[in-house]
Amino acid sequence: MASEKKAAAPAAATKEDYASLRELYRPHIESFDYFIDKGLDKMLESIRPMEITDPNSNKFLRISLEKGHLLPPMRDGRLGVPLYPQECRQARISYHGEFKVDVRLQCSDEGAAVSQTFNFGHLPIMLMSKLCHLRDADPHKLVFHGEEATEMGGYFICGGMERLIRILILQKRNYPMGLVRGSFLKRGAGYTDKAVVMRCVHDDQSSVTIKLYYLQNGSARVGFWLGGREFLLPVGIVLKALIDTSDREIFTSLTCCYSGKNGKEKGAVSTQLIGERAQIILDEVRNLSLFTRTQCLVHIGQYFRSVMEGFEKDDYETVAEAVLKDYIFVHLKYNYDKFNLLIFMLQKLYALVDKTAAPDNADALQYQEALLPGHLITIFLKDRLQDWLRKSKRLILEEAAKNKSFDLNDAHEIRKFLGKNTTSVGRAIESMIKVGKVNSQSGLDLPQRDGMTIQAERLNFHRYISHFRSVHRGAAFAKMRTTSVRKLLPESWGFLCPVHTPDGEPCGLLNHMTITCRVSSFYNSEGAVKNFETIKSSLSTELVRVGMNPLSPKIERTGPPAVLNIHLDGCIVGTIPSAKIEEAVNYLRTLKLLARSGIPEDLEVGYVPLTLGGAYPGLYLFTNPARFVRPVRNLISLPDGKQNIELIGPFEQARLAFMEISCPDGGNGGRKEIFPATHEEIHPTAILSVVANLTPWSDHNQSPRNMYQCQMAKQTMGFCGQALKFRTDVKAFHLQTPQTPIVRTATYGKYFMDEFPSGTNAIVAVLSYTGYDMEDAMILNKSAVDRGMFRGHIFQASYASLFITISDIIYHLNATECIDLSTKSRDNVPEMFAKSALSRDTSTAIDSDGLPRLGEKVHPYDKYYSVYNSLTGAVRPVRLKGTEPAFIDYVAVSGASSKGSLQKANIRLRRVRNPIIGDKFSSRHGQKGVCSQLWPDIDMPFSANTGMRPDLIINPHAFPSRMTIAMLLESMAAKAGSLHGKFINATPFANSVKEEDKDPKEKDKDPKEEDKDPKEEDKDPKTRSVVDELGPMLASYGFNYHGTEVLYSGLFGTEMQCEIFIGPVYYQRLRHMVSDKFQVRTTGRIDQITRQPIGGRKHGGGIRFGEMERDALLAHGSAYLLHDRLHSCSDYHIADVCSLCGSLLTATVIKSDPQKKAKREMLGLPTVRPQKNFACQACKTSKGMETVAMPYVFRYLAAELAAMNIKLELRLSNKSELPASKE
Repeated sequence: MASEKKAAAPAAATKEDYASLRELYRPHIESFDYFIDKGLDKMLESIRPMEITDPNSNKFLRISLEKGHLLPPMRDGRLGVPLYPQECRQARISYHGEFKVDVRLQCSDEGAAVSQTFNFGHLPIMLMSKLCHLRDADPHKLVFHGEEATEMGGYFICGGMERLIRILILQKRNYPMGLVRGSFLKRGAGYTDKAVVMRCVHDDQSSVTIKLYYLQNGSARVGFWLGGREFLLPVGIVLKALIDTSDREIFTSLTCCYSGKNGKEKGAVSTQLIGERAQIILDEVRNLSLFTRTQCLVHIGQYFRSVMEGFEKDDYETVAEAVLKDYIFVHLKYNYDKFNLLIFMLQKLYALVDKTAAPDNADALQYQEALLPGHLITIFLKDRLQDWLRKSKRLILEEAAKNKSFDLNDAHEIRKFLGKNTTSVGRAIESMIKVGKVNSQSGLDLPQRDGMTIQAERLNFHRYISHFRSVHRGAAFAKMRTTSVRKLLPESWGFLCPVHTPDGEPCGLLNHMTITCRVSSFYNSEGAVKNFETIKSSLSTELVRVGMNPLSPKIERTGPPAVLNIHLDGCIVGTIPSAKIEEAVNYLRTLKLLARSGIPEDLEVGYVPLTLGGAYPGLYLFTNPARFVRPVRNLISLPDGKQNIELIGPFEQARLAFMEISCPDGGNGGRKEIFPATHEEIHPTAILSVVANLTPWSDHNQSPRNMYQCQMAKQTMGFCGQALKFRTDVKAFHLQTPQTPIVRTATYGKYFMDEFPSGTNAIVAVLSYTGYDMEDAMILNKSAVDRGMFRGHIFQASYASLFITISDIIYHLNATECIDLSTKSRDNVPEMFAKSALSRDTSTAIDSDGLPRLGEKVHPYDKYYSVYNSLTGAVRPVRLKGTEPAFIDYVAVSGASSKGSLQKANIRLRRVRNPIIGDKFSSRHGQKGVCSQLWPDIDMPFSANTGMRPDLIINPHAFPSRMTIAMLLESMAAKAGSLHGKFINATPFANSVKEEDKDPKEKDKDPKEEDKDPKEEDKDPKTRSVVDELGPMLASYGFNYHGTEVLYSGLFGTEMQCEIFIGPVYYQRLRHMVSDKFQVRTTGRIDQITRQPIGGRKHGGGIRFGEMERDALLAHGSAYLLHDRLHSCSDYHIADVCSLCGSLLTATVIKSDPQKKAKREMLGLPTVRPQKNFACQACKTSKGMETVAMPYVFRYLAAELAAMNIKLELRLSNKSELPASKE
């Protein structure tokens, strides 16, 4: 097997070998690359210059941002010396580059402008981006710098931790969606639940969501958010303010889609009510005495001048123009395009109200896109720079108000004020990546403000690779009770994996992209930045060639069903007759396949056909980035005979008109002959994610079991990394003797999973043996475990400082510590690692430099390093906390002070974790279970054929209800593969794919072999089952056709009555170990308020005995046990109660007589501590005092009730009566 493994994963892999693996990380890296190339400069251009007017001299200063400079990471204080990621992980610092911006200052009375460069701190640099020093590095260079050979980047390093910006699902940009939501009713009186919503995205990736609400009177309101509140404008005012138009043109434009002849014609989207509604819109404007465009602009300017920052002294028209430019359809440059789009949104809104068009489903993937890391950083950086301008303006105005001689023309003084808050910009970006919280007053039009980043855990390669392929719907939906968001919709076919989603709260919200799904970017296939203006020009030219009529300023228009609008990235570029639309769609698809046609290969051609009450018709073309696309095979035959692979998006896939995708299952899928298939899936496994594709023969398993395996594969204790000796991860699980699986899918080799194996080929017998295998428990062969099976280690790492509160969080991990004495010293007294010169103790693990010796075993509370205080000269040893011994595995010194003393070091601890009873194991088919017994090898059953004894015994009852047939197939295939010395291809749906090209080498076979290799495709026209292919392979070597064998009992030596299914199965050891979970408590810490035991394993707390446990003991009648658990062993308390008044809060101690104590001392008698005597403070007597045993929490309840002026009175059985008062 060793030679086979070497052949499967060659050691001398080159950079080109990892191309398929690099494709998985591309969306993250390309988005950040565009931020470096173009996004930063476009964002700075879009920031409006800040103007400051001096109240003393009426001079004004204009501050504008020109060009940004982001530098590669360099070491502090050493120019030209690059900083590598491994150094940042070791030293717990950030992998960031210096960020500078050219700021242009221009004063009113000076013609010449001054340009100065300001340092805005440091911005984190994504690994493998264009500014990373490891970009384009081959595997040898990566290994030289302490990285994995398969390191692909895509994440940031902040404070030594690897942080990843999670891809979020957003509403599709620049597409008007018709929605019906109850929340729209809350906008005010007269509003309905219907609206058309459009998320408009600017060139700098910032977005403004426009909502067109329908009112009960037939009118509409345009709503958008500004400064944390929503503003609503009558749609008629916005229409008249956009262009210089007349009421007749607006009326004609709105009613053009109704001709009076439509009736219930196919594609009719308007009714006769649209004319009345158009009249209501125009009457609203007329009632406000607004007749011209200038009057409408002035009306909007009066409304917004107080809320638009920087326009306090501008006229109303300028303010209104700024509002229309910055908040109304920001993706469009020209007002005429905005006017046409608003008319279209009104028509769609009225069609939605009249139910001639169906509402759009906001949860469908066709109306969604991805929020990529580079785009998030761009919009957040823009918000922080705008906030810096506002703060600088406030500081300058405050100084001008205080100092009358302050001059705006003094560049030195202005620079001093501008430079005060510059570094806060870089810190804000780093904090956002480190914590995942976006602190912005505007909200940045994002669905959530926290949870934006996660830690890129390297628990195993499955988990690590899943982080980069995951997409999240949003944290807000996790708290919603509705299930419509979580449903698996047909539109997700081929884009989101139907199997790979967690169970529990995030089910359906945290999805994973399929193995072929990509995200469109700003780069083309050659790596050059796309020129969207050229693309739009080329598309317009081609559309005119096939019959499109460009929009021109005219009154006479027509609409559906006669002609359809053509939308290009949210801009209506023209109309096309319904009869020519099919020809245009086919022509565009042909252009996508042709190279050098000027049409991007990821163009999304979304044709919505004419229907009765369906989606609003039209032709929607999308070229923008952040869209989900996937490759399919177009069945159009190209003239040059080249490969006809087409990238399609979910919008065009969902619109099944003239686009039928066939699956290679041999059938027609219920498709009619008049609608032949136009496209074909490349391979059936394209619908699964990377992790789901690693399950062998998953098409033979029940679907929930495949879901469980996707989760358990990410919890596997495997080979965490080959660069382990250079890493200080928070927690790393390491399997000591991993193996490569005999049965694997094609994905296993494609993504180099052998670099990080995650399990062991164990001989598994399906047998009910000894009774220790009930309820998913399994029996392990003790000798196999002693030989090294499933043995592992835990390496833990964390940032621990000796004098900060974070150490309390870290110590419970008993982790590897990065101890920095230079920055976190007590009372500003320098400390360093050192051992006392007077110490002669050689039994401790501390070496002469104060750091531990490598390989030493440290027991709990043993000293393992010491700290020297330079002021007092005292040496303070630090002891290992926890309950488990550890080995010193790694010690690294991170620099020294000027005197050469050690002040910063990394210490890594290693803990041995061999399999014990209670540890969790799992096959690759969701068959999880715990080890119930380590059975001696001599008592295990053995095979009559080979004498082999199983490594693991699983109960046969695990199979019938779960239907994991693939696990039985794997056992047969692994046995056949080990006999033939070959890996078995277990790719799902292999029987439905017919390979045309055969490998000529497969014809030269062993003469003993009478059957066919399972990798070879069946030549028979009738496809055989997997068992029919594997059975003859086993039979040729003398084994049973179905994989069963005769076993003999290890206890009695007798033959078992039935044949047992036995064979190798790839098993995984999971991270859930009983050593990390068991909880024991006798006595310990208690809560200071209730005096009950505290909870929590790390604090030595107990397990909660709750209401349901109490009910169970009551049902069993275990009264004494219940009293012992809830009273005697919890908060047992003896209270002094006054039986006269029934109070347990008024008891006071009567002081003992000191003379009696002095008298006993004089006589030489022993002084016995006198018993406390209590008296009731309320009754002024000690006669009725009694002691009562009770839970202390009952006394606490009485005190709380007394605080609310409620008296709790206890009536004792031996209650005393107060003496009658004499009057």
